Amino acid sequence: MQFGYFDDERREYVITRPDTPLPWINYLGCEEYFGIISQTAGGYSFFRDARLRRLTRYRYNNAPLDLGGRYLYLRDDRSGQTWSPSWMPARSALSEFTCRHGLGYTSIASTFDNIHVETTYFVPLGETLEIWRCRVTNQRPKPADLSLFSSIEFCLWDAWDDATNFQRNFSTGEVEIKDGVIYHKTEYRERRNHFAYFACSAPIEGFDTQREAFLGAYRGWDAPLAVERGSLSNSVAHGWQPIGAHHVRLSLAPSETREVIFVLGYHENPKDQKFDPPDSQTLNKRTVKPVIARYLDSHQVQQALDDLRAYWDGLLRIQHARTPNLHVDRMVNIWNPYQCMATFNISRSASLYESGIGRGLGFRDSNQDLLGFVHMVPERARQRILDLAATQLPSGGAYHQYQPLTKRGNNDIGSNFNDDPHWLILAVAAYIKETGDWSILDEAVPYDNLPGSETPLYEHLQRAVQYTLDRLGPHGLPLIGRADWNDCLNLNCFSDTPGQSFQTTTNKDGKVAESIFIAGLFVLSTQELAALAERTGRLEDAARYRAESARMRELIYQYGWDGEWFLRAYDDFGNKVGSQECQEGKIFIEPQGFCVLAGVGLENGYAQRALDSVARWLATPHGIVLQQPAYSRYYLHLGEISSYPPGYKENAGIFCHNNPWVMIAETRVGNGARAMEYYLRINPSNREAISEVHRCEPYVYAQMIAGKDAPTHGEAKNSWLTGTAAWNYVAITQWILGVRPELDGLRIDPCIPPEWEGFTFRRIFRGAEYVIEVRNPRHVSKGVTAVRVDGKVWQGNLLPILPPGVHTIEVELG
Repeated sequence: MQFGYFDDERREYVITRPDTPLPWINYLGCEEYFGIISQTAGGYSFFRDARLRRLTRYRYNNAPLDLGGRYLYLRDDRSGQTWSPSWMPARSALSEFTCRHGLGYTSIASTFDNIHVETTYFVPLGETLEIWRCRVTNQRPKPADLSLFSSIEFCLWDAWDDATNFQRNFSTGEVEIKDGVIYHKTEYRERRNHFAYFACSAPIEGFDTQREAFLGAYRGWDAPLAVERGSLSNSVAHGWQPIGAHHVRLSLAPSETREVIFVLGYHENPKDQKFDPPDSQTLNKRTVKPVIARYLDSHQVQQALDDLRAYWDGLLRIQHARTPNLHVDRMVNIWNPYQCMATFNISRSASLYESGIGRGLGFRDSNQDLLGFVHMVPERARQRILDLAATQLPSGGAYHQYQPLTKRGNNDIGSNFNDDPHWLILAVAAYIKETGDWSILDEAVPYDNLPGSETPLYEHLQRAVQYTLDRLGPHGLPLIGRADWNDCLNLNCFSDTPGQSFQTTTNKDGKVAESIFIAGLFVLSTQELAALAERTGRLEDAARYRAESARMRELIYQYGWDGEWFLRAYDDFGNKVGSQECQEGKIFIEPQGFCVLAGVGLENGYAQRALDSVARWLATPHGIVLQQPAYSRYYLHLGEISSYPPGYKENAGIFCHNNPWVMIAETRVGNGARAMEYYLRINPSNREAISEVHRCEPYVYAQMIAGKDAPTHGEAKNSWLTGTAAWNYVAITQWILGVRPELDGLRIDPCIPPEWEGFTFRRIFRGAEYVIEVRNPRHVSKGVTAVRVDGKVWQGNLLPILPPGVHTIEVELG
């Protein structure tokens, strides 16, 4: 069953009925101001930090789930009939409905009683505001007298405090209304450097800023009293729940269209200056009024929308594929890179599954996300790397998360996730491979953002490796710490006594848990660091890191191989995890995928055996589950992983993030058919036809899909903000299609289904455009036999760094 369709030409997903199985959202903004918007105009907005600079309020776990957002209401002033043109919150009986989620914008259109309304929401480039362009058309044969109402509910900035500290907040809300603009200035008295505003392009009949005055006592957003009676009361909020609402009267002749623009924005004064409220002459030229006036102009709004579309044209032009598979092309060319940019902007902090309160940007998450967007915004990727490195600790460890507004580590979460440091190495290597910018290694970066602690970024990478070398367990394998990539596999515990509270131990000299996954990650990261060291003349370092990589590889063979697959770990008592010796949790996906991805087992057959075990034990029609058998009860010595019911999340759910590790691993052993099969099983476009099962958006990846042990096998959860986006993009573009940046050029190494005749791929790389035509006359999966560059024979499949211009690359497999 489908609830819409892909419009590939316009790069939109078109939702044709509002009652999708779950809210299907889009993201507005791509720089500093962001918003979440659902197909029924639900969601919220914030500046940079979803916790500390929340503009509008949103209640999670609400009923219905998608309640609260950017709501407009219409009232027929002759009949008194009212409705919501976005369906929610009034759930009006619309005769027509479409929601077009595009790249950085959403348009919601509907018809009710022959009144057609289309509202486009977007954030202009370079601005800290959002625009709602509303166009109302009278399709009746007679004139129509209408009232249009806007509404938003202001959040009191710190979303956590806003949701908890009612005894204070019910007395602090402040607004100001000047020339029809509603200014929300709660905290302005205290901090005096930021405020929000809500403006309208049309002359207004009235306004409301006190929620109860707009809704009415004991009423909700589905039936506001002010809309019902057809007038606002010009209420001014003093404490309680401040909102913004405008009332505009529209008299439309038959076939007439009127446009009304609403602007919701954020303004911040310079930190070293303190100003009076927004209407004061003190603000003078610094006032936000010229910005408001600009975006209440229809021509300026259209130009801003055109500029936004051109921006995405430029980003998506950098990589483009044409293959025999529609779902591959759709994801590679449009939706996968678009999702990668969302994860760059937001990490895991703000979605309909992450409240924006509990976590900021993740260290591990953001470094992995960089793999998917570095080719589109290399300058911003560079800054993100430096920001992440600045949160690293002197030990080489890292805060697991940090707040994007302050760039300070999150002490509530802390560190001791022992895989975290290595992802910085992979991110830096990916950045240099893409850009050739070796100067980043010499950038002076502090530790824990402490002035005076700066060392070159290269030393940060060295300390990341040393962090693991200082924390090796009894088998010489890396200690897992609080957790490795799987945050729920918590193997360090003081006791397995039933009922005793779970605690972690940091005594690295005792019998503590070891991770084979981190061992595989260490093999890869030290290989990458060795290559960087060698290219920059640090030959002793290069030799050392290669030796450490080889030593860890041998330890994996000695202590991490279980006969048919790689072990997952050793627990705090020295027992194997992910072994045939275990009753439950015999085999895990992570070490099979990542060890082979890192090249472990390629020379001795272990890699193929491990991947065959994945196919036998873990693969399902909906993706590869995390482990089998699922844990049937809670095990204290395993931690949170066994707290989930079987088939959900880390307990044998399909954690889509690590599925592409197996796809890449399959290309390393030359199995293009299986790599593509795994790719398509979790490909959202390919799952669109089963939307009633999948439930999440069919245009972006979800974090997880319920596994085969779950009653809801195939149901997705936690869409949008997931490392799945970057890793699937890397898997399909760099390993299956095989167009891969390296330090010395562009590697062409496809591993495709043998039935494919070939494909084309356009790649802009270091200033040159490579137009690559791959032919597969012998119907193999892998193996480049001939390459021509601009008509001339080229030896090998590593293309040189070509001069600017368009270059034709012909590749034949055989």
